[in-house]
Amino acid sequence: MYNNKKILAIIPARGGSKGLPGKNIKPLLGKPLIGWTIEQAKASKYITEIFISTDCREIADVAETFGVSVPELRPAELAHDTATSASFVIYTIEKLRKEGKVFDYIILLEPTSPLREVKDIDKSIEILLSMPEAESIVGVCKVESCHPEFLAEVDNNFLKPYKETANVVRRQDLNQLYYFEGTIYISKIETYLDKKTFYHDKTLPYIVPKWKAFEVDDSDDWFIIESILEHKHKYINK
Repeated sequence: MYNNKKILAIIPARGGSKGLPGKNIKPLLGKPLIGWTIEQAKASKYITEIFISTDCREIADVAETFGVSVPELRPAELAHDTATSASFVIYTIEKLRKEGKVFDYIILLEPTSPLREVKDIDKSIEILLSMPEAESIVGVCKVESCHPEFLAEVDNNFLKPYKETANVVRRQDLNQLYYFEGTIYISKIETYLDKKTFYHDKTLPYIVPKWKAFEVDDSDDWFIIESILEHKHKYINK
């Protein structure tokens, strides 16, 4: 709880993964991927309750070994590839309300972003709740090597600038752009129920460094994240 506000953390983890099968329970440096996020949520000073949203009993069993009860699985209609994030988030909010559990804010913590730290969770909560005019905050990272000014396309076998106006070659001259990277999604619950998204005109950015922005989608991502976790103590926060 922060400023007397109750905060619900939802950790979504479907059983089906095409890019990297079984990734949510695949051991990452000896710990199941979902375990990293559960431990971060449990270590937060402000999260009131943690809810695991999964359609897979095996994932639920692993989550429970980290001390989070999973009393039921996600309904099948909310577990297929075309189901939206909003559908299971709203389902969870309404399910808990029927049980008499009412929260002020929701934070979505995806297991595919294990490089987040507990301080990212708590700091983003503090930032959002300190600005009454804001209604949500999401994790973003600055675009660098893939900035639109550096992009090209193939036209009749030859490269040409993706943007006709592209003429910037120095990184320091670029307009700063950001992409959504998955570390943090927080919203006032009433706003989310109304807009069904974390991103709108009252959304704040929570800016993370490039090394934290990697997400597990495939084996390449896994290798990068595993390497960062194994060696970051040598190079980061020095």
